[in-house]
Amino acid sequence: MRYKKIIFVCRTNTTRSVLAAGIFRKYWDMTRFISVQSRGLVVLFPEPANAKVIEVGKKKRMFFEAHTATQLAQDDFADSTLILVMTEQYKKKVYEEFPTAINVYTLKEFIGELGDVDDPYGRDLQGYWDFAAEMERMILKVIERLENDF
Repeated sequence: MRYKKIIFVCRTNTTRSVLAAGIFRKYWDMTRFISVQSRGLVVLFPEPANAKVIEVGKKKRMFFEAHTATQLAQDDFADSTLILVMTEQYKKKVYEEFPTAINVYTLKEFIGELGDVDDPYGRDLQGYWDFAAEMERMILKVIERLENDF
């Protein structure tokens, strides 16, 4: 296995990356050890996860109440770490802030799709459910690709 750690990255580490990491943990065969984390690019203080993400997570047996936002840092990068960001703009920002960054892909790029993962912020609860379903679809593709590396 090439990667020993996966870090999902969104803007504030309160919504998209939190949900992506939770879904990954739910479906990944943890006997194939991979550490899963989430980070943000603009974390001003350690915020909790978005309330709608917490609510959707509970129904899907993922619990985010203890989550606090964490800033992406230089020591997050390594040969054995896969960084999956939500947008092309975030990927560019990662390389601007961390010129030696490696293994950075957009989530959709990694699964062979085009475009960005849109932020559900501002949507009603049903919008978050729809977002969670789409994120689950994408994370299952990430897992499929990683399993092919074994």
